[in-house]
Amino acid sequence: MKMENETRGGAAAGSRPVQRGYRKLLPIAAIAALLLCGLLTLGYWPRAVRARQLAFTSETRRQTLPSVTVAPVKEAPAEIEIDLPGSVQAVTETPIFARADGYIKRRLADIGDRVTGGQLLAEIDSPELEQQIREAQAAAKRARSALRQAEAALAQSRANLGLAEVTATRWQTLVNKGVLSKQDGDEKRSAFEARQADVAAAEASLEAARENVAANEAAVSRLIEIQAFRQVRAPFAGVVTARNVDLGSLVSAGSSASVRELFRLAQVHTLRVFVSVPQSEATLIRPGLPCSMEVEEYRGREFPGKVTRTANSLDPSSRTLLTEVQVANQDGAVLPGMYATVRFSVRRTQAPALIPSSALRITAKGPVVAVLREGAAVHLQPVKLGRDYGTEIEVLEGLRAGQRVITSPTDEIREGAKVKPVAPAKPVPPAGGGMAR
Repeated sequence: MKMENETRGGAAAGSRPVQRGYRKLLPIAAIAALLLCGLLTLGYWPRAVRARQLAFTSETRRQTLPSVTVAPVKEAPAEIEIDLPGSVQAVTETPIFARADGYIKRRLADIGDRVTGGQLLAEIDSPELEQQIREAQAAAKRARSALRQAEAALAQSRANLGLAEVTATRWQTLVNKGVLSKQDGDEKRSAFEARQADVAAAEASLEAARENVAANEAAVSRLIEIQAFRQVRAPFAGVVTARNVDLGSLVSAGSSASVRELFRLAQVHTLRVFVSVPQSEATLIRPGLPCSMEVEEYRGREFPGKVTRTANSLDPSSRTLLTEVQVANQDGAVLPGMYATVRFSVRRTQAPALIPSSALRITAKGPVVAVLREGAAVHLQPVKLGRDYGTEIEVLEGLRAGQRVITSPTDEIREGAKVKPVAPAKPVPPAGGGMAR
């Protein structure tokens, strides 16, 4: 028991110095902790201040960047419509001239009349022509009489030739027997040869007489045909668009610049529309391409047509392709000479990019577009323009679908400048939720 008490007393006496040691170390540890906290505070505080300053500066810069509205680059439709002005003409229009000299005896057609092919338009009185026919007929009669005389002369010449041949043969036999002299035989031979020449001359005269008869008969036929031209008839069905003669007017045959035309006739059941296609669309136009035509006087009505032919060459002065379109006009609603609009629907093999027209900027070096790159940096991209739709415009080169462009760029938008992109405002639907028409 005594030993246990001594042991406890010794342990208690030994723990007191240890507790006193711990108590001495606590102030030192507290001071060290305070120093460490101070050092940490001194190192972190400037960094935190700088970080707050940088964040404030970045936010300030971000708030002071110019705000721009961006729009995506779209792909233009592959199938487009091309509206071009055209000039309407009749598919066939011809002036009608007189083929006989004389006076207008009757006029049976006037401006605006619709006539059929072969219909009588006017009659010409030609008394001089009738006299010429009688003279030609008399000349033909004389030529036929001369022909008969030539035939008779040929028959006589052939008879004389036969007699001369027989005589020459007989005399040559007597000469060979010595009854007659050789001189007598030569004379009969010469007479026979002369008769042969007479027959050849008579045959030539007969041929000339026949040709003379044919010429006179042809003259008579020509005058009779001209006499038939005293009746002026329509060459085809159409509309009389001009009438330059009246009853009793003197007309002359021919179609020179000094000769006045009687009528002008136009075929309007089918119309020809001539269109000048610009070079940019000239390669898209082919014969057989369907199209439609509109005129201001018939709003909302389309006249279907088709490309019939092209010039296959551009006009050097205007760089356009002359194209002919034929349009059916059975009811005669469209008149030749009208101004029309022809619409072509064509499909392109490669569709270009499409941007808002407000994104385009014209500079001294040409058109450019402000493209928004990563990091909200601006790049001024030169472009090659295509068709202009008003609010949108095609870009043939320089852009691709999916890029973003700045609309309505100001002078602050320069190469490499930082901007603050803003999405365009959505259109407000009309009241009632209906669609605007």
